[in-house]
Amino acid sequence: QVQLVESGGGLVQAGGSLRLSCAASGRTFSSYAMGWFRQAPGKEREFLAAIGGIGITTYYADSVKGRFTISRDNAKNTVYLQMNTLKPEDTAVYYCSACATRGVRSCLTDTTSWGQGTQVTVSS
Repeated sequence: QVQLVESGGGLVQAGGSLRLSCAASGRTFSSYAMGWFRQAPGKEREFLAAIGGIGITTYYADSVKGRFTISRDNAKNTVYLQMNTLKPEDTAVYYCSACATRGVRSCLTDTTSWGQGTQVTVSS
């Protein structure tokens, strides 16, 4: 079982940036892909980005492509989400997930663990 702890959320003005972090423990970090999701009030959880186990392959939702960047540091067991040009509609609770395999596609269909979430609020 993988334990995940997100950090880095907060309040930011539209057009600003934030970097989220997610620290993992419990399994060999490079053995699984990692993903980022978000959930706004009254909406379903939305996939944002995924990164493969060795950090080469990435995959993004169209809604964040070009603004958000996922990365990982396997030496630190941490995955990051750099968010630029934030918009009020990016306001949500952001979650990281551990995925079933090293492949990014597994994050879309088979996540094994979730963090507790971190709130991101973008003011207009």
